[in-house]
Amino acid sequence: MSESQGLLRGLEVRDLVKHFGGVQAVRGVDFAVQPGECVALIGPNGAGKSTTFACIAGQYAPSGGQIWWQGEALNALRPAQRLQRGIARTFQVAQTFEALTVLQNVQLLLLGSSALSPWRVLDRELHQAALALLARVGLQEQAHLDARSLPYGAKKRLELAMALAGLEAAPGRGQSPPALLLLDEPAAGLALLERAALMQLVRSLTHDADGHPHRAVLYTEHNMDAVFGVADRVLVLMEGRIAASGSADEVAADARVRTHYLGRFFRHTPQARHA
Repeated sequence: MSESQGLLRGLEVRDLVKHFGGVQAVRGVDFAVQPGECVALIGPNGAGKSTTFACIAGQYAPSGGQIWWQGEALNALRPAQRLQRGIARTFQVAQTFEALTVLQNVQLLLLGSSALSPWRVLDRELHQAALALLARVGLQEQAHLDARSLPYGAKKRLELAMALAGLEAAPGRGQSPPALLLLDEPAAGLALLERAALMQLVRSLTHDADGHPHRAVLYTEHNMDAVFGVADRVLVLMEGRIAASGSADEVAADARVRTHYLGRFFRHTPQARHA
């Protein structure tokens, strides 16, 4: 890594390649995301978005290229090791512990690698910290419901709270250093108003209570209302390569993107940036 690369505070992906046998899912992807940024990765089905996410999060080992977070190479690190360094992800289909309550789901993630001994009761562990995270995602009133009983939109919020809890529990992260959130289709399956509320919550996570850059957020999405007016930058992936990048307005005006993805008659009304 060059000296300039080592000084980066955020995520850097360089010439990322991933193939499965003869199928090339990702073909030399390059981009960077800094703390304080909310960046959307969009593109048609099969473009390589989820594969790119899995390589960054550690579920897949890249076939080529390099991934750095805060100047540290990630390629050889397992998902648990990446979490310790401040990288958490969610999935297209919300992953929660259905047999536990909403509160217990968050408590379990806050415990991190601390094993529950036979004499320790989960309900008593980090109760206030778990409630605070549920309040952050608007689920405090549902804290004692079983996770299986939640509507899908609430499960998406719970999974987000669990990702935040995992970051808080990571060793040595008590002083809240920058973190990376990888959100794979966070608004999938949600109605319009639910999508809008969740995406404004996602965007708010990029800065701390004092307005300082705090987390880098990279997310995939198919619902364009969850992209335009939300993301600071938009990356368009096609056939495993970045076909366009820039502001929402710039991407919406790109001829190739309109022809092959958004549609030639796509209409986007520019919106004011959210605080």
